[in-house]
Amino acid sequence: MGKVFLVGAGPGDPDLLTIKGLKAIKEADVILYDRLVNKKILEFASPSTKFFYCGKDPNRYALPQEETNKMMVALAKKGHTVTRLKGGDPFVFGRGGEEAEELANYNIPFEVVPGITSGIAAPAYAGIPVTHRDFSSSVAFVTAVNKTGMTKEQYWEHLANGPETLCVYMGVKRLPEICQLLIKHGRSIDTPVALVHMGTSEQQITVTGTLSTIVEKSHQIKNPAIIIVGDVVHMREKINWFREQADQAEMSLSLSTK
Repeated sequence: MGKVFLVGAGPGDPDLLTIKGLKAIKEADVILYDRLVNKKILEFASPSTKFFYCGKDPNRYALPQEETNKMMVALAKKGHTVTRLKGGDPFVFGRGGEEAEELANYNIPFEVVPGITSGIAAPAYAGIPVTHRDFSSSVAFVTAVNKTGMTKEQYWEHLANGPETLCVYMGVKRLPEICQLLIKHGRSIDTPVALVHMGTSEQQITVTGTLSTIVEKSHQIKNPAIIIVGDVVHMREKINWFREQADQAEMSLSLSTK
């Protein structure tokens, strides 16, 4: 019997991979990786390691989740050491819990290696702390998809009147609706909002506004991106430390015209 490692590969910057995650990659006979895993991380694997792409995007499925589950079980039963690489953290909207459950059903030995989730890392690289003593003592990591058992209205009413900071995964396409529902259920139209595209990577772009203005400012932002809602977004004005793609282009243009 082999073993499966469910590894969080982090949010994009390969330097944010954990040491334990790196060990699991180096020890793997087989690596199953997702769409948002930085390909530079795969270079740490042994030359003999076999790779299988299991990524999903909003428009197509390269491999259904059920097939990924079956593949992990089959490979482990053959005695392979399998590393399942997932963007961010495997247990934060990564379906890692479902995969661990499947492995447990077949008595496959497995280990979970947490990773840095984009809901924390992308705001941090954009100069936005998700909590701050002056602005927010609570934060929620949510998706744009309704919680099971709740209507859309109930879901967003709960969030509008709940945590002071919201980090919304997979919500860019529904941004107009999200803003509308949060305002409808009590959030001020002046609540700060930020969108961070490709957080922690060389392609990172951040756009800020309010619940009433962010939609018209966000046309250049596409998936993958994190939406941050709350007063903590104000902190970007003071502690924006990471030079983003747009900043670099602006600086290059400025230097070239001197």
